[in-house]
Amino acid sequence: MLIVTTPNIEGKRITQYLGLVSGEAILGANIFKDLFAGIRDIVGGRSAAYEKELRKAKDIAIQEMVNEAKALGGNAVIGVDLDYETISSGASTNMLMVSANGTAVVIEN
Repeated sequence: MLIVTTPNIEGKRITQYLGLVSGEAILGANIFKDLFAGIRDIVGGRSAAYEKELRKAKDIAIQEMVNEAKALGGNAVIGVDLDYETISSGASTNMLMVSANGTAVVIEN
């Protein structure tokens, strides 16, 4: 399945627009990851634990979007937009949310 952020695919003709497709993923980050991420924020550097969770959430959201597109009969998704949010659900728990949205289409092979 071809997935692009652009509204068209160079060299390919879109023969059918099937509609909006989306996928969402919400993953929790545990207290230890939160603690180490907080320390990294203070001393600087990257938080590998959060980056790993964020990549995992992105992959899940994209896969859900692709599954929706396939169910509609699409072979590509155009105009894909990824949104990232953090949701705080208490003093020690943060959730990472990723949503992927696009338009399922049929393109000529």
